[in-house]
Amino acid sequence: MLKKRKEQKKRKTDRLKMRRWILLYLWVLSLAAISYYGGAVSYGIFFGITLVPAVSLTYLAAVYFRLGVSQRIESRNMVCGQAMPYFFVLQNDGHFAFASISVRLFSSFSFVEKLPGDTAYELLPGERQTFETKLTCRYRGEYEVGVKEIIMTDFFRLFRIRYRLPSTIRALVLPKITRVTKLGSIEEFTALLSRESMRERTEPDVSVRDYIPGDALKQIHWKASAREQKLKVRSLTGEEKQGISILWDIERPGREMREYLPVENKILEIVLAIGFFLAENGIAFSGCCGQDALTEKHVESLRDFDGFYHMVSDVIFCREEKFSGLLSAVIKRGIILRSKVVFCVLRELNEEVLRFTEEFERAGILTVLYVVTDETAADTLWRGNERRRIITIPVEAGLEGRL
Repeated sequence: MLKKRKEQKKRKTDRLKMRRWILLYLWVLSLAAISYYGGAVSYGIFFGITLVPAVSLTYLAAVYFRLGVSQRIESRNMVCGQAMPYFFVLQNDGHFAFASISVRLFSSFSFVEKLPGDTAYELLPGERQTFETKLTCRYRGEYEVGVKEIIMTDFFRLFRIRYRLPSTIRALVLPKITRVTKLGSIEEFTALLSRESMRERTEPDVSVRDYIPGDALKQIHWKASAREQKLKVRSLTGEEKQGISILWDIERPGREMREYLPVENKILEIVLAIGFFLAENGIAFSGCCGQDALTEKHVESLRDFDGFYHMVSDVIFCREEKFSGLLSAVIKRGIILRSKVVFCVLRELNEEVLRFTEEFERAGILTVLYVVTDETAADTLWRGNERRRIITIPVEAGLEGRL
């Protein structure tokens, strides 16, 4: 869509330039005519062509100062994907008709119904064009929406000027909650969890793992530790690991909004979709993000989800926050040891992240990695196994059937 708009804009600019060249060519011919032939007709044509640019520019100046423009939105606080009532007015306060008034929208992150950005409007003296429509924001964040500028073109289609609205609308958009009917990743883990839980109840000394700082001393398996010459602990996950954790990446790699905003929006959409599914089904979970200033929210049921939603909505992405730093923090503080399943939502999968998830595996934790990317991830998908699932989700893709 964006590429199509750029092509249309280029074609209009090319036509504008072509008309100017034609006007210049006619002016040169008229100049040659008065030089070689003279006469009233030649001079009349010459002065007529010469006056055309001056008349066009005078007309555009009059339109610029006599065009009335206003816009408003019902509330600048919006939710991604939900339509909000939007009002826009064009008014001719002059004494002659305005031939070609085009509207340019902030179209990258928002969409206005029934107000196409490539339509030219004509306004008679005193005429008022009112649009009562709806505006929808595509991504979570704070950015300008609605009409960006007005494009004014003269009668002869020779010149064009832009009138940027002095007061644009800046919307504060909250992430949306996408309801999914199932989490396929959890369903695939169900048989494995049941099998491990049965084994741990009947043979508690068989399943052991490496010691992780924060483990209780009573869990240490001394015979296995002596045999392997390093501390080993019992993996009594059936009794001590009942919860689920959701960890997500809040690193902002670039500076351009069109690059980072869609990815950040999809990350938060996935986090909220997983959280809402768990809360709706009465499954307790904890959500964590950040690195040095670690933020954690525990949810027991649907009544606690509102607080989790506000936590996710208030998250600030920044360049210094590394997802590997979050993984390191939750391991050092022992937060992750309370969980049996960990969902990780991130924008890029690297070796450092994979090393941390291997520590989760040694601790008896099942891991699901959701990687938000439009790139082919065939080189990393093979790193998944029975205890670690890797799922790629395109930035603009729907979530139903993918989680």
